[in-house]
Amino acid sequence: MLSVSELRKTYEIRRTPFAVHKEAIRAVHNVSFELAKGQTLGLVGESGCGKSTVAKCVTMLEKPDGGRISFMGRDWINIPHKERMPLRKEMQIIFQDPFASLNPRKRVFAAIAEPLLVHRLVAKKALVERVRELLKNVGLDEDFLEKFPHEMSGGQRQRVAIGRALATSPSFIVADEPVSSLDVSVQAQIINLFLDIRERLGISMLFISHDLNIVRFISDRILVMYQGVVVESGETEELFSNPLHPYTRVLMHASIMAENSGEEEGTREGDCCVFSGRCGQRREMCCKETPLLAGPSNHRVACFLHEN
Repeated sequence: MLSVSELRKTYEIRRTPFAVHKEAIRAVHNVSFELAKGQTLGLVGESGCGKSTVAKCVTMLEKPDGGRISFMGRDWINIPHKERMPLRKEMQIIFQDPFASLNPRKRVFAAIAEPLLVHRLVAKKALVERVRELLKNVGLDEDFLEKFPHEMSGGQRQRVAIGRALATSPSFIVADEPVSSLDVSVQAQIINLFLDIRERLGISMLFISHDLNIVRFISDRILVMYQGVVVESGETEELFSNPLHPYTRVLMHASIMAENSGEEEGTREGDCCVFSGRCGQRREMCCKETPLLAGPSNHRVACFLHEN
């Protein structure tokens, strides 16, 4: 379904409004992964590690600086615009904040009907029935058709956003922190909805979160990112039963995350492990060389502690 190879993205920013020169921040560096049909890949890491940048590059909301993306066998980066548009309906994205992703001036009916009309998937006489069906699929009744986003709760808004993403019957969905802005009780409902959608429709999914417990519940495989680099990858149960990278173990013990070293976002330049500044097990070589992602296909890690 999706193949990403050596994906790179760098941003140029000014640290202060008065700065003369821009500074390059390496948001994503040499990220590679594959996603099979019907599979869910979890992408996990703390804020600023590059997860959302990967999502934007995969969906081509932002063009990568380098690397390759193949979607359904097509070169997704260099494909002509006229050929990309028909494939657009096969790839949808669900954002973190459902209130910001929904037009506050549009009622629920208009929000869900829009992709159907843009891609000419339903005749106008069948439009209302199709929108009702999509609402039912995400656990909402037709009373919501005439509501505005501000008239609904966060969980209800996210259900509408999911319904809109399902409108085109996509083969692949990117879910970028879809439950992080919701209450814990509502999070469980939305996660169960995602599981139900995957079971019924067989959709491939890239599920992004900073919470390993949520990712574990829904993913077949997991990638762990730190400062734009994939530091560990593997099948879900294998990774949880035997976490190899020190950062993965930090994520599994969330209380340790509060002990922030104060390092800035973005990957360090130079030859070193990106996690060396915070790792209690670092060796001298960790500050001189960059470990590569290595190991068996079901569990790979970029760490000198496990190079053998």
